[in-house]
Amino acid sequence: MATTIKQKEAIPASYPATPSGLSTAAAALDPEMIWQRIEAYTAHRYTSRSIEWIVEGCGEWQPPLAPATISTVEVWQADAWESVTLSPSPLGGYVLPGGTYRFVGTVGSGDVPAAVDEAFRRLAEYMAASKRGAPGTTRERVTAGSVTVDKSRSASWAAQAMANSGAGDLLRSYRRV
Repeated sequence: MATTIKQKEAIPASYPATPSGLSTAAAALDPEMIWQRIEAYTAHRYTSRSIEWIVEGCGEWQPPLAPATISTVEVWQADAWESVTLSPSPLGGYVLPGGTYRFVGTVGSGDVPAAVDEAFRRLAEYMAASKRGAPGTTRERVTAGSVTVDKSRSASWAAQAMANSGAGDLLRSYRRV
């Protein structure tokens, strides 16, 4: 089976527009940070950028990101990359006879589905609400006169944001496999 051993994905010139309907605190967050988390979680891209995959082995191979447009396919022969034409596979990828291959092209295009926009909103709102308090603290106590407010949160709140916000459920069909 052919295996992707290296992926070099460029940073896009821009990310999709920020969805409307965010609270003031969520809208103040860096939208690129939210899009980068969504893209790290999914296999779909909505803005175009260059991509390069190095693939090794034989068998069927499909680009692990979508939508992908492959412009160049090369095989490593005698210490250099040489252009090659591969047969298409029945599932939309390529059939590799064996060796080390380089696929170069672009990935990303199309409209952002409503579910992905909603996942952005949920993730941004969760991060904006959880951001209150001193950075890096798991417990904070504030006393003003006779009133004391004691607030605690998990140390891993940011790492669990995709799941705890509900964004991950909406992105399930776009998930990497």
